[in-house]
Amino acid sequence: MNPADTALDGTFRALADPTRRAVVQALVRGPTSVSELARPFAMAMPSFLQHLRVLEASGLIATRKVGRVRTCSLRAEPLAAAGQWLDGQRTLWTQRLDQLDGLLLALKNQEETP
Repeated sequence: MNPADTALDGTFRALADPTRRAVVQALVRGPTSVSELARPFAMAMPSFLQHLRVLEASGLIATRKVGRVRTCSLRAEPLAAAGQWLDGQRTLWTQRLDQLDGLLLALKNQEETP
């Protein structure tokens, strides 16, 4: 498996969880402190920090600590790579469905022609 596939696997694995997707969505607005990110979630801080570790390991977020405040920011590259992969899949399946539609139309026309 090539490194790009491994990175893509990590991105999708990280995004498979609704809490992590919500964190990514919150970070779209800009860098945010860990305590601010954790506020809407009904979970203990250690559990929330585990979600952040998964996001950071996948490359989706970066964290930095200034004094006692740890701030998270979104990294766009992994999301862009996932988007490109999804676009490729969409194109492939659109072409296949168009071919199937053409075949079904041809078969229907053959049945209607005596």
